[in-house]
Amino acid sequence: MAAGGLLRICTAGSVDDGKSTLIGRLLYDSRGVYEDQVHSVREASRHRGAGPIDFSLFTDGLKAEREQGITIDVAYRYFATAKRKFILADTPGHEQYTRNMATGASTADVAILLVDARNGVRPQSRRHAEIARLLGISEFVLAINKMDLVDFDREVSDAIVADFGALLNGAHTHVVPISALHGDNVIGPSDRMPWYGGPGLLGYLEELEINRDPAEGAFRYPVQLVLRPSDGFRGYAGRILSGSINAGDAVTIWPSGRTTVVNRIVTRDRDLDTARAPMSVVLTLEDHIDLSRGDMITVGAPQLGRRLDAEIVWMDERALDPARLYLLKHTTRTVTAELDCALTLNQIGSVGVTTSQPLIFDPYADNRATGSFLLIDPDSNFTAGAGMITRGADAYGASPVRRDAAERLAALARAASSDEAAIDAVRATLAELLR
Repeated sequence: MAAGGLLRICTAGSVDDGKSTLIGRLLYDSRGVYEDQVHSVREASRHRGAGPIDFSLFTDGLKAEREQGITIDVAYRYFATAKRKFILADTPGHEQYTRNMATGASTADVAILLVDARNGVRPQSRRHAEIARLLGISEFVLAINKMDLVDFDREVSDAIVADFGALLNGAHTHVVPISALHGDNVIGPSDRMPWYGGPGLLGYLEELEINRDPAEGAFRYPVQLVLRPSDGFRGYAGRILSGSINAGDAVTIWPSGRTTVVNRIVTRDRDLDTARAPMSVVLTLEDHIDLSRGDMITVGAPQLGRRLDAEIVWMDERALDPARLYLLKHTTRTVTAELDCALTLNQIGSVGVTTSQPLIFDPYADNRATGSFLLIDPDSNFTAGAGMITRGADAYGASPVRRDAAERLAALARAASSDEAAIDAVRATLAELLR
């Protein structure tokens, strides 16, 4: 994405490093908030004894957050300057809300890592940096905050940069020493830090180029629905996850591996010659091929496998139990899965995953859409974990553990008309099997 397009940002760092204050300052100084919001924040600031205006209140929207003075949920804010549009995700700093931080970082193009100049790099700062790298972020801004509390000392900034260097190996990092409270180097350069010769934080973000256009990747199109409005029409509805497609292009159908040609690209209004991610369209094919929900149409070969290695962020208060079966939702396919190690709430770990039917995927580093999945507890229907596939662990066709029961559950899920129906069917069958 060239400079000037939409930029998705997440903030990260330890609690009390000033993430919400920085975002609030950005919104306020760039005129990204309405007058009634400003009035409300001024009133709340007076009640809290926080001076004329507490910038963190522009993002700390939950009542519990305002009472505790921390960020719990992910607060999204949208604003624009003359040069660019932004989506800001203010993510929690507390360790117990790591799952929320991972949620905010999962769609970000760039991460702003805040460090309190007085405290330096703390364990949670390192943890958030590792999560952001794990989630595929390669552009970072190291914002060294509260420089006003260390007399704008350059040596303090340099020491933090040296300490942080090893954490972001392979990523591009831009360093900005700031005071979010007073606005130094947030919008424009600060006279109190003449030794810093770079642009203000907002100026840097306005000019930052991000090369992550989903239409530039390999074509990946998971089938969501088969359309048969009449005997003469058979189309496959879905959303293009990555890449682009032209009418007349040769494609491969997975998991069968059969090849065919795209006849038409159909939309509600008209046929298209070309479609690209993230458009939702209907494709018709030259050959009559038995396709159903969860199958994938591609250009170029993805990976197929029942066993894979993944990094998993565990989000459920009930610990991951290797003795249990979970539902795994990957693109439009839902299968059952077993995992080979235990994780607890907010823990992140490398896990081996065995699925009842092969997944059609790319490693997360190559394609976020086809390299990620959700784990669902079949008893509670709660999203228990989020996974990023690092690699396939064996070839297509490897036998999973408890094959008969798993394949029976997978057939039920595959035959269901919706995700909800699949979950209900699998839950009922699991209850029967476990009696």
